[in-house]
Amino acid sequence: MNRQLKFFEAIREATDQAMERDPAVYIVGLGVPDPKGIFGTTLGLQEKYGTTRVQDMPLSENAMTGVALGSALVGMRPIITHQRVDFALVAMEQMVNQAAKWHYMFGGKAKVPMVVRMIIGRGWGQGPQHSQSLQAWFAHIPGLKVVMPTTAHDAKGLLAAAIEDNNPVVFIEHRWLHNISDEVPEEYYTVPLGSARVMREGNDVTIVGTSYMALEAVRAAERLRADDVSAEVIDLRTIRPWDVETVLGSVRKTGRLVVTDTASAAFGVSAEIVATVLECEFASMKTAPVRIALPDHPCPTSPALSNHYYPRADHIVRGVQRMMGIEPTTDMPAMTPHQKLDVPDPSFKGPF
Repeated sequence: MNRQLKFFEAIREATDQAMERDPAVYIVGLGVPDPKGIFGTTLGLQEKYGTTRVQDMPLSENAMTGVALGSALVGMRPIITHQRVDFALVAMEQMVNQAAKWHYMFGGKAKVPMVVRMIIGRGWGQGPQHSQSLQAWFAHIPGLKVVMPTTAHDAKGLLAAAIEDNNPVVFIEHRWLHNISDEVPEEYYTVPLGSARVMREGNDVTIVGTSYMALEAVRAAERLRADDVSAEVIDLRTIRPWDVETVLGSVRKTGRLVVTDTASAAFGVSAEIVATVLECEFASMKTAPVRIALPDHPCPTSPALSNHYYPRADHIVRGVQRMMGIEPTTDMPAMTPHQKLDVPDPSFKGPF
């Protein structure tokens, strides 16, 4: 019988199993012991492992990230959580100027086995200071690995792999994914960092998605069947290092590329993927690549504006239709007065 877990349950199970296997693993973060437990991902851990291994922290992200870094340098394996990626910005010096550099500066003798969990995504009309997707910031830094799981199965396996890794790993979770269910093995396992997943095979166009947008890409692929278009969907899973060969192999087959990201297109992950494909497989391309991402301005708070800010599957479908010269048979579905794009549709259950 297939065992189904939700994304947040898979995160919690990976943490629990890692802590059980290795006493050097501990978790610290604002709200970790709270009843809601970081969207449910840390519930029950303090009761099981005690306050020395499951710790709340003061509103001091820079200092506490430094504490975690110091403990990693002397043999611990910390997991530090930031409830929003935005909250981690005051800790950039610790992550970018310290954690990412130690292995290099000390000739490979220093290890920094630290995982930094961050939440991205939209909800509650949180606006420009609480809804950012800043994965490209971290991916730009040599020495940092950046992971963005989409499914519960991969969330568990990638987190376990991140905890085992001797390098600092930024582990980014989209809040819309926490209640998505998937088949998840009960035993401990890892998913290799730097390995993409082909979610759906196809021959006409390659759609590369990151995090939640990989699910929108699958939706788009289903809708494109009505146009007799066979779309291959790749979930990148790891942003740095990213699986170049899987993407290039798909583009060699299809000759067309669409990249969709949770962040803005300018200077982002989608730009890196497109640039690499054009450098390596320009001769395979049948048409110019397309990027589907956020517009290049801060996230609005008002639903009246945010409903026109976030791309969805229909935008991916339109991008593919344009590149293939297909005349759309229907208009883009209009937003209803009560529909809000900063809360999931009925197929995606909270929390927001």
